Amino acid sequence: MSNVMNRSVNKTLQSFTTMEIVLMALLATANAVMTMYLSGVNQLLSSIGGPIMTSSITGLYMIYGLLAYYIIRKPGTAVITYALGALVQCFVGTSYGIASALAAAFCYMVIAELIFGLLRYRRWSMGVMMLVGGAMVPIWFLVAVQMFGYSKWGMTVLSIAMIVRIASGVILCGMLTVIFGKAIGKTGLLRRFAAFSRER
Repeated sequence: MSNVMNRSVNKTLQSFTTMEIVLMALLATANAVMTMYLSGVNQLLSSIGGPIMTSSITGLYMIYGLLAYYIIRKPGTAVITYALGALVQCFVGTSYGIASALAAAFCYMVIAELIFGLLRYRRWSMGVMMLVGGAMVPIWFLVAVQMFGYSKWGMTVLSIAMIVRIASGVILCGMLTVIFGKAIGKTGLLRRFAAFSRER
């Protein structure tokens, strides 16, 4: 069983170029740095408006993996990028705990890979990115409710927080992914990647 899994992992890694792996690593590292600063923003928002306000920046925590997928467009991109992101956070430290970093990364990668797989890795429009950005939120939120004891908020606050988080995922993850991706693409730095190597 382990040999089969190892062969599968090796085959997946071999499908990526060195530049693609470097890009995923850079985005994962950038996310770890950004997360450190977002912790302070999160605390400020919490003091202003509690769990509803903190939910408004949820999409920013997920954007690095979706941006990598938008640029690279290969199966397994979310698995590698989010896994790298979680590992980097574990090494540099995270105010949310190692378990939460790993659990969040797992939830994000499963949903992203599932949706892009269903779409056969052929659709990369703004609408699709927004769909994935929003869809990655619920499963992690349900896990976080149990992990951090959010159930004490009550159903009304939980429901509103869920809606705000999904909206944040749609806008700050999905929409910004396309905006950032196209902006970087115009510089010519991404011409060797699938998103900009040819018209789609």
